[in-house]
Amino acid sequence: MPSSRIAVSGSSGLIGAALVRSLRADGHEVARLVRRPARTGDGDEVEWDPQRGYVDVAGLVGCDAVVHLAGAGVGDHRWTEAYKREIRDSRVLGTAAVAEAVASLDTPPRVLLSGSAIGFYGDTGDRPVDENAPPGEGFLPSVCEEWEAATAPAEEAGIRTVHARTGLVVGREGGAWGRLFPLFKAGLGGKLGNGRQYWSFIALHDHVAALRHILDTESLTGPVNLTGPEPVTNAEVTAAMGRVLRRPTLFPAPAPALRLVLGEFAEDVLGSQRVLPAKLLDSGFTFAFPGIDGAIRAAQR
Repeated sequence: MPSSRIAVSGSSGLIGAALVRSLRADGHEVARLVRRPARTGDGDEVEWDPQRGYVDVAGLVGCDAVVHLAGAGVGDHRWTEAYKREIRDSRVLGTAAVAEAVASLDTPPRVLLSGSAIGFYGDTGDRPVDENAPPGEGFLPSVCEEWEAATAPAEEAGIRTVHARTGLVVGREGGAWGRLFPLFKAGLGGKLGNGRQYWSFIALHDHVAALRHILDTESLTGPVNLTGPEPVTNAEVTAAMGRVLRRPTLFPAPAPALRLVLGEFAEDVLGSQRVLPAKLLDSGFTFAFPGIDGAIRAAQR
């Protein structure tokens, strides 16, 4: 992509922050969506309020692309009914606000890359699935369906729209792995439940590269799985963490204990998702860290 202006929401999160660094390093102008009055007058910040459905549309003028990654963390709190509403609203209302804003522009961006998650598929057991698979059942699949449907205004305006169905991102500074690294480094790590559930992981480096590949690849539209090509079981993740970090992995977390601590969210932690990145591979994307050991090592750099 030639030097462009790109708006990014969720820019303070693990993925968003890494994406902004990558884009700016290559000379792109990045406008970050922030939930307060913009502090700068040079277009580096764009005010928005997802709860009110407000976006300062003037700040999006001239954007070639909009990357929408904002949303409340799924594992940040116990799943009370109030927090489940926050998870849903932060995604659905925020996405609708962004989609309506870009659709209203006289010259809209050529692409809206909107976040989603492999939670769309629910528990797939050991059955591999790609983007053609139907939604699963339960809270997260229903959220993902509404989340993706909220981009309708952009699609109806003729904007190429992509739903980035993200897997478990291997990074030190946030997400699920941001919590795992300190435990395993302290020698307190172990498998979760029986360890047979599949984890569809992706290295942070590859995730950012895949987002940029999507922005550049006009043929990609609709759902795109952002997972590595080699999903592994939780037991294999545990063994890899022990190998790479050179620590024992003797402290498993039994399923009853996880349910006691995490409540309803435990079912998703213990659930199995064997998700394949068919569209990425078919479009010519190459993973730098396809295996779990390499992804863990990359996160340590």
